Amino acid sequence: MPHIPQGTTDTVALELFDPALDAALRPSPDYDVSRWLYVPNTYSEYRYILGTRGQKSLICVGINPSTAAPDALDPTLQSAQRIALNNGYDSFLMFNVYAQRATRPDDMERVCNSALHEENRKAFRYLLSLSETPAIWAAWGNIIEKRDYLMDCMRDFAADGQAANAQWFTAGPLLKSGHPHHPLYLKSTTALQPFDIDAYLRR
Repeated sequence: MPHIPQGTTDTVALELFDPALDAALRPSPDYDVSRWLYVPNTYSEYRYILGTRGQKSLICVGINPSTAAPDALDPTLQSAQRIALNNGYDSFLMFNVYAQRATRPDDMERVCNSALHEENRKAFRYLLSLSETPAIWAAWGNIIEKRDYLMDCMRDFAADGQAANAQWFTAGPLLKSGHPHHPLYLKSTTALQPFDIDAYLRR
């Protein structure tokens, strides 16, 4: 079933990232925490992180989460995982520019919830901290144009990435629009190539 937001995110209780991460690191009856990282670790109106654990992880940055959960990846995350593995990574960590769940990006809220964005930045910084040279795959496609605030959020994440000495990549060449490809329709053998995030944001 698709996820349709039940209102704006400021109308639901916001689980802060740090306690949500603590809970996600404890054993769960619902999935294998030695294999999965899922924050929050229960289904809600938003999601900070979903991915697999490993020694060499690829951080995949999309726009917003849909219904995926551990052992129940949606087609986008299945494709992201295949591409990560085929590019020499042993795991992938799905992160999103905006944490609100909405199967259709058109259903995302019209105004950025700044409190949710700040917690999402904490999640991104945590992912960056897992490696000395984090690898980030820009994978949002043209969907970043759906809301004006998404590019502003992206600028914050680019600054966080720069502070962490992160390397940015795209899968295949950029779209005609100048945005990086969304993973869904890419071949699993698509090679990652360097992405100049600063030039992208200046354009």
